Amino acid sequence: MSELLRPGAPAEPPPRLRQPHSAAAVDCRGSDTRAAYAGRVPADLDALLEAAVAGVDGTERPGQVEMAHAVAQAIDTGEHLLVQAGTGTGKSLAYLVPAVRQAIEGGKPAVVATATLALQAQIVDRDMPRVASALAPLLGRTPTYALVKGRRNYLCAHKLQGGFPDEDDSLLAVDQVSASVSRLGAEVVRLREWASTTQSGDRDELVPGVTDRAWRQVSVSAHECLGGRCPMIAECFVERSREAAKDVDVVVTNHSFMAIDAFENRQMLPEHDVLVIDEAHELVDRVTATITDEVSAGMVTTAARKAAKLADGTDDVVDAADLLEGVLDEVREGRIDDLSEGLVLALTRVRDTTRAVQTELKPGPGEAADGARQVARAAIDEMYENTARILERRDLDVLWLRRDPRRGPVLNVAPMSVAMLVRDRVFADRTCVLTSATLELGGSLDAVAGTIGLRGEGSPAWRGIDVGSPFDYQRQAIVYVALDLPAPTRDGTSPKALDEIEALVRAAGGRTLGLFSSMRAAQSAAEQLRARFSADGTRIAILCQGEDQISTLVRDFAREPSTCLFGTLTLWQGVDVPGSSCQLVVIDRIPFPRPDDPLASARSEAIARMGGNGFMAVSATHAALRLAQGSGRLVRGAEDRGVVAILDSRMVTARYAGFLQRSLPPFWPTTDRELVLAALARLDELAPPAVPVSDPALRGLVGALEGSGAGGEALEPGVDHRPVAGPPPVPPSARTAVTVGYAWTPAKDEALRDAVAAGIEMQDVVEQLELPVDAVRARLVQLDLELTSWRQ
Repeated sequence: MSELLRPGAPAEPPPRLRQPHSAAAVDCRGSDTRAAYAGRVPADLDALLEAAVAGVDGTERPGQVEMAHAVAQAIDTGEHLLVQAGTGTGKSLAYLVPAVRQAIEGGKPAVVATATLALQAQIVDRDMPRVASALAPLLGRTPTYALVKGRRNYLCAHKLQGGFPDEDDSLLAVDQVSASVSRLGAEVVRLREWASTTQSGDRDELVPGVTDRAWRQVSVSAHECLGGRCPMIAECFVERSREAAKDVDVVVTNHSFMAIDAFENRQMLPEHDVLVIDEAHELVDRVTATITDEVSAGMVTTAARKAAKLADGTDDVVDAADLLEGVLDEVREGRIDDLSEGLVLALTRVRDTTRAVQTELKPGPGEAADGARQVARAAIDEMYENTARILERRDLDVLWLRRDPRRGPVLNVAPMSVAMLVRDRVFADRTCVLTSATLELGGSLDAVAGTIGLRGEGSPAWRGIDVGSPFDYQRQAIVYVALDLPAPTRDGTSPKALDEIEALVRAAGGRTLGLFSSMRAAQSAAEQLRARFSADGTRIAILCQGEDQISTLVRDFAREPSTCLFGTLTLWQGVDVPGSSCQLVVIDRIPFPRPDDPLASARSEAIARMGGNGFMAVSATHAALRLAQGSGRLVRGAEDRGVVAILDSRMVTARYAGFLQRSLPPFWPTTDRELVLAALARLDELAPPAVPVSDPALRGLVGALEGSGAGGEALEPGVDHRPVAGPPPVPPSARTAVTVGYAWTPAKDEALRDAVAAGIEMQDVVEQLELPVDAVRARLVQLDLELTSWRQ
C-alpha cells in the first residue's frame, strides 16, 4: 500500500485477493513501392522499437518489449496471439512496429481494427505519424497508413447526379426558396454545395453536420450500390479511398467493418496476412451487432414504397405489413422462444410477398444499371432475407421483440454465439493479434478465447501472454468493498448507499468518477448529492452523463478537481483522466447483465443444458469484464493514486467473489471504511495540480492534426496549441478547421464574427448553427473571440 495512501503507521497488507499478473507466456492449442522493399533483410526489431519510442518521446517498458517480440514471433510462425497489456504498457507501439516491419518486408499491408473512434484517432493522428517518421531511416522509406470506413460515410457521386431516387420528394433539386421553408431542404442544399468542393466525400469533413435523413439523400448503403455497373465508378469516393488503401502499409478500421469484410467476402479491405484487433474485449459484442437483423411493419412498408413504381405486387407487401403490425402489437416485449401461429402467418406473408416482388425487380438481360431499381431491390431483399431467417429458426439464433419509442415494435434476431464464425472467417486466412488491457477474466484468458472460437475441437493454435503493467498497483491504489451496505436491489440506490457515496466524495474533495449500473441510478445520485452539497455550501460540482457531450463532460471533470462525473456504460470504458482530478472511482453494484437480456439469458441456458455453469460463463464473465474496465479508470499514470470503492458486499461474500476479484487490477484490498476515508482525505490534502487539458486542436484537410510537420508529428496533449490572436490560416478547401469533431468554413467563421460584433448571446448562436455549445466555444477560442454568456 502506498505510503501516501496509508493513513497510519506502516503495516503489512492483508492477504491478497488475487495473484499478481504474470508476465510468463501461457501456451494454448486449440503497391509497387512495397514490392520493391519486400524480401529485404529484416530490420532489427529492438532498434525499430527504440526509435519509435524515442519518436513519441516515451520510455521503453519491459512489457512493451516483450509484447513487440511476441507479435513479431506470431507473424513469423502464423500462430495467433492474445495479449493482455495493462494500462501504461504502450501496446499500440508494441504492435505497430512489428506490423509496419512486416508490411514493408512482406509486401502486404497490416490491418488494425479498433472498437472505438477515439483509439482510431489516436493511431491515425498521434501514433502512426510519429512511428512513420521515426522508422523511415531504418526501413529505407517512410511507412504509409490510411483510415478505411463504410460506404454510408461517403457521398455517392451517382446519387448526386440523379442516378438514384431521392429519399424525399425532389429534395436534390431544392433551391434556396424551398430551403428557406424546409430545414431538410436547407441541409440538402448545403450538401450539394459541399459536394462541389470536397476532395474526399467523407461525412466527417462536413460541418455543421446534417441529420441522418439529409445524409441519406446523398449516400447509399453497400446493398444499394451499383458496384462495377455504376456509370460513375471512376468518380466514386469510396472506390478511390479503398484503391488508395491498397498501397499503404497500415490500414486502420473498426471491428464492424473488419467483420463485414471477413464474413461477406466483399473485399473492402486490401489482401493482408496480419490483422491486429485492439480493444479485443469488445470484439464479440461488435461482431454480434454486425450480424443482428431486424424486421418491423414500418420497414416492410418502406420497402414496398421504394418498389411501388417498379413492381405490381407491392400492394400485397403493404397488406402483409399491416398484418404484421397487428400481430406484433399483441406480442410481449422480450425473448421469443416459440413463434405463435399468428406471427408465423404474418412473417410468412411478408417473406412470400417480398419474394414475388424480388422476381419483378430483377433487371432484364443487357438492361442498364438503374439506381432506383437497385434501391428498391436492396430494401425488398432485406425484408425477404430477414423474415426468412426468423422463420428458419437457426440453431444459434435468438429472437426477441423490443418496443422502440419511434418505430414501434421491432423484431430482432442475432446469434447467441459467434465463436465458430470468427474462427472460420477471421482466424482462418491470416495471423491475428488480439490485445486489450482486460482480456484475463478470473485470472485466465480461457473465457475470452472460448467466445472467439479459440477453444474446443478444431481450434487453431494460439498463444496467450500477460505482459503486466509498469504501474505498482499495490502501492498506488486501494480497492474498497463496502461490506456493511445492504445488497443492491432493483429499486435503485439505497439511502445507505447514497450516504456512503456522499461520505466518500466529501473525503476526496470531489475528484470522483461514479460508475452506475443504470442511467436512472446515476441521475438520481447526482440530483440528491447536488441538493445535499448545496444545502451546506459544499463547493463540489456534480456532472452527469446526458447533460452535455461526453467529451465535454470529461474535459470539465479533468480540469476542475472539485468536480464529480456520474454516468453509466460509456464512462465505464471511455474515460482517461490521469492525475489528481480522478482519485476515487465509485461502482454502485456488480454490473451483471439484466436477467431479461435476450442474448445473455439464451447463452446462459444453452450452457446449462450442456452441463456447464451458465451463470459463471455468462453473467459473472460479463460482470468481471465491466469491473475490470471500470476499475481501470483510476490508475492511468505512474504518479496516480486513489481508491476504487465497490458498494456491493457480494464482492466479498458471494461464492463467485474470488472470480470477480481476480479480474481486477491487483490493488490493495480492504473493507475498512475509516481507513479509506482517511486515505482519501490525505490524498485530497496533498494532491498536485490537475493535469492540463488541451482544447480540441485544428485538423488539416486529410484528418492529421494541423500544425504537424511533414513527418506527421502530432500535437502534444496538455499543451495549448491555439493561435495567440487572429483567425487561423485557411487551407485551400471549404473546410478550415475541426473543433470537437465539427469543421468550420470561412462562411461559418464570418457568421461567428458577425454574432460577436452584434452582441448575440451564445444560446442563440448555438441554436442558429445547430452545433454543440462546446464546438462553438472551441472555435471562439481559436479565433480569439468572445460571446455573451449562455442565458440562465
